[in-house]
Amino acid sequence: MVQLKKLFTPVESKNAREARAYMVDQPEGTYNLIDVRQPKEYEESHIPGAKLIPLPELTDSLDDLDPEKPTMVY
Repeated sequence: MVQLKKLFTPVESKNAREARAYMVDQPEGTYNLIDVRQPKEYEESHIPGAKLIPLPELTDSLDDLDPEKPTMVY
C-alpha cells in the first residue's frame, strides 16, 4: 500500500539545466539517478552514475532504490 501511495504523491519536475545544477551541488551517492530508456540507448549514452532500469521494469524495481534518497528519473 505504501508503494501505491507514492505513485500519487506530487513530485517536483526539473528541466535539464536544473537537474545538472542539482547533481553538481549534491555529492554522488546522495540521490538515486535512474535512466528508464532501453539498454541500447543506455549503452550509447547515459549520465555517469545513472542506474539503468527500463521503464517497463521500473515498478518491479522500486525495492532496489533507497527510499531515503531523492530520486531523479530520465
